[in-house]
Amino acid sequence: MEDQLGRPVPDKWAKQAALLANPSIAPHIPPTKRYSASNLRSMLNKHQMVVIKPLVGTGGHGVIKVMKTSGGFSFTSSSTTNHFTSFDALKSGLDKKRKGRPYLIQKGIRLAKVGGRPIDYRVKYVKTEAGWEYRSMVGRIAKPGLFVTNLCQGGTMVTAAAGIRRSLSASLVEVKKQQMRDLTVLSTSMLEERFPGIAQLGFDYGIDVNGKIWIFEVNTRPQ
Repeated sequence: MEDQLGRPVPDKWAKQAALLANPSIAPHIPPTKRYSASNLRSMLNKHQMVVIKPLVGTGGHGVIKVMKTSGGFSFTSSSTTNHFTSFDALKSGLDKKRKGRPYLIQKGIRLAKVGGRPIDYRVKYVKTEAGWEYRSMVGRIAKPGLFVTNLCQGGTMVTAAAGIRRSLSASLVEVKKQQMRDLTVLSTSMLEERFPGIAQLGFDYGIDVNGKIWIFEVNTRPQ
């Protein structure tokens, strides 16, 4: 079983639904809805900032940050921000970007930062003959000017300890790493029950400015 790929589960909605069934995991998942005009409007009214992402996709490609501002609305794709004075104009702009692909809307999380750049964390967990094992726990700092942290989009990799220390506090390093480990083990048990045959998982975690850990998504083909 060593290094086998295992079952792919590309649907982010299905994986999230499995995790939301556990009351210990659910508080760590940002509020999420399927993309529609009414859901976008209601989530922007409630949260002011949301992130929309393809239902199926990896590497941060197609991820867009959308904001409700005092002057209307804006969305940021890659390093480019577009401004709109009406919701209808915003939706039209987003529809051109989506190109008909199904998307999810997720509450935007104000991540802790390193040098003004957001950081999140990737935990790789792999099933071997001896059971599930950690392969890595790293921080990913966004490229200057970007909000996505993916390494394939210019993000910088650091150890998880360095990321937590530089973005929060040295005193929080061990407790936050342990919280991510605990969530990884619990989430893996839920996912394995729902999707038998999975063998590689890449957990994307964020830690917000208040120190709360969030699960953004779980990849079954982690890079």
